[in-house]
Amino acid sequence: MSIQTLIKPSQYYDSVSLMLVARELTKLDGVQDAAVIMATEANKAMLKEAGLLTAEAQAAGPNDLVIAVLTAGENGAGEAALAKAESLLAQKTGSGGSAEFRPKTLRGAARNNPAANLAVISVAGRYAVAEAWSALRSGLHVLLFSDNVPVEDEVALKTYARDHGLLLMGPDAGTAIINGAALGFANAVPRGPVGLVSASGTGLQEVSTLLAKLGVGVSQALGVGGRDVKASVGGLMMLEGVKALQADPATQVLLLVSKPPDPAVMQKILGQVQASDKPAVVCFLGGDPELAAGAIPARTLQEAAYLAAAQVEGYEGPDAAAVLEMERLDLVTQATHLRTLLKPEQKYLRGLFSGGTLAAETLLLWNEQVGGVWSNIAPNKQWQLPQATESQEHTVVDLGEDEFTVGRPHPMIDNDLRMRRMLREAADPSVAVVMLDVVLGYGAHPDPASELGPAIRQMKTAAAERGQELIVLGAVTGTEADPQRLSKQVAALEASGMLVLTSNAAAAKLAALIVK
Repeated sequence: MSIQTLIKPSQYYDSVSLMLVARELTKLDGVQDAAVIMATEANKAMLKEAGLLTAEAQAAGPNDLVIAVLTAGENGAGEAALAKAESLLAQKTGSGGSAEFRPKTLRGAARNNPAANLAVISVAGRYAVAEAWSALRSGLHVLLFSDNVPVEDEVALKTYARDHGLLLMGPDAGTAIINGAALGFANAVPRGPVGLVSASGTGLQEVSTLLAKLGVGVSQALGVGGRDVKASVGGLMMLEGVKALQADPATQVLLLVSKPPDPAVMQKILGQVQASDKPAVVCFLGGDPELAAGAIPARTLQEAAYLAAAQVEGYEGPDAAAVLEMERLDLVTQATHLRTLLKPEQKYLRGLFSGGTLAAETLLLWNEQVGGVWSNIAPNKQWQLPQATESQEHTVVDLGEDEFTVGRPHPMIDNDLRMRRMLREAADPSVAVVMLDVVLGYGAHPDPASELGPAIRQMKTAAAERGQELIVLGAVTGTEADPQRLSKQVAALEASGMLVLTSNAAAAKLAALIVK
């Protein structure tokens, strides 16, 4: 085996381009593995786990690009792969030549299309603030997809937007649906009477797709960014979003989703909810439902969708309480059977998530039902994983956190990092259940089951070779109208040996019941 490494100091490329180059390298003759990533500490840890970390890569800094290839021998395949990588990166840099006019600035684009009233900004965080100011001062609403924006800039941008009748959704806002147009990682859902305001991208996706399965559509879905409900930001855009939906004649019911807001921020939000006679369902994951005065509280994203649907005029679907009780009984029956397949030493749960709120919901439910869950997103620092790259006992990992995504594509786009971690979890004989989320929609991987399915088979085979049954389960967030098609993905995952539940909450509950 031979590892060849090329370091390109202070060179930035978008993470999706790097992912595509790495995939091309793995197709070359003689190349067994390849990585093209920024040299962050988390990425170096991944290189070490993959057997690709060299002294040169270890010495590289977080702003340096690392190209590493593993080849079978000394036949020149490594050098050829590095040369190919440089060629592909040069094409990425030089691409874009077209006879079609493309404005070079956001203001130029606004002048070229005066009917536009919203800008989507997805650039490196250090450039995002200037672009957001340019958009707002051009009179545009903004979906700020970029992360790593300083909080003081977020407050200034949102204050300006509020004072000028604009919405600043983000930063780190991955999902929105505006007038039926899906932005970022959104799903294809029908138009309808439920308006969403969410400080969570995958939380918004989960509730909007569950509503779609109940035959209920969405009027607008506003993603405000995860920091919006913290004391430092003050809920500026969640408040403006609630006001906008309360004034929207197409919105009958409001649905608010986030992790627990700062107490003072929550009181402001609930005060605004009470200012309208429109019903509002509130799902502040991990918060005290008793504090949601004037709103309809929901403990999980699944329950939130059912409760919101029930408030729609003319809705004749199933009652939330009845459905959840029937589901509970079914999960108990399934867990009783699945428990019999495990060996005595198999007692731990592992959750590997691409969606931060789906990870948070699972962490909440597992802590309630089995307790003592380690995580890189643990609200209680006592249970913070010492190293996010290493699981221990019961563990939930959000692979979409910054520590994993700087210089890499988000795991909803690129499954490579998660598949490597899946195989490592499968190698641990103390693991009973591995839980996954699979998130469909625009911008997500075009066929996630085609990659996750073979990895799941490898996991189960590894366990079987040591005489164990490894249970792999999860849920798929999506709809039949999504580009990946929900039923196709579910069928492929089930064929690989994964148990697919109807919601993330149901999957988390089943996993906990198995080891409880």
